Amino acid sequence: MSWSLKGDYAESCNCDLMCPCLYLQSPTKGFCEAMLVWDISEGNLGDVKLDGLKVSAWLHAPGPNLTDGGFQLALYIDENASDEQATAIEELWGGKHGGHLGVIASLVGEVIGVKRAAITCSIDGIKKSLDVSGVGGWDMAGVESGDGKVAQCNYHPLAINPGFPVDVSMTSKQEYSDHGRTWNTTADRVGLSGPFTYQA
Repeated sequence: MSWSLKGDYAESCNCDLMCPCLYLQSPTKGFCEAMLVWDISEGNLGDVKLDGLKVSAWLHAPGPNLTDGGFQLALYIDENASDEQATAIEELWGGKHGGHLGVIASLVGEVIGVKRAAITCSIDGIKKSLDVSGVGGWDMAGVESGDGKVAQCNYHPLAINPGFPVDVSMTSKQEYSDHGRTWNTTADRVGLSGPFTYQA
């Protein structure tokens, strides 16, 4: 079944600046824990439209190399999604329909939960935020580059949004508590964001 998605994505993880995972090096702490969001502007799986929906995930990657896989992942689906849309999102992020989401799903060893949730995010400005109701989120702001703009990383091999650069941010808050996992790191962790386009 053909599908396509486009929009903006953002994530924050427990690594220092600059995140070594981007270059397929070991995470700062020897493992990676991250919370991500995809804000879909346009999308479909076959005849099922996914425009305007949000998807979030929390993951633990054991390391030392992210490409070794074995991730634990909790998936959060926009509470505004219909049952049909929620099924489509779960199938896409589960890798059932291939494409780049299939590549990401191939690294997941255990899905620790799938839930509906109110997902609120603001990821199109210098300051960015994510809140998954009752679960957690983060706040971060862009790191200034030498030309006064937000610093970017281009053509890194660990590409959540292949073909696009990522803006580099620094966090002021990271919180997560669900499925028996608790994530409450110190400030000044790395954040990444940018546009994405997936299709198959």
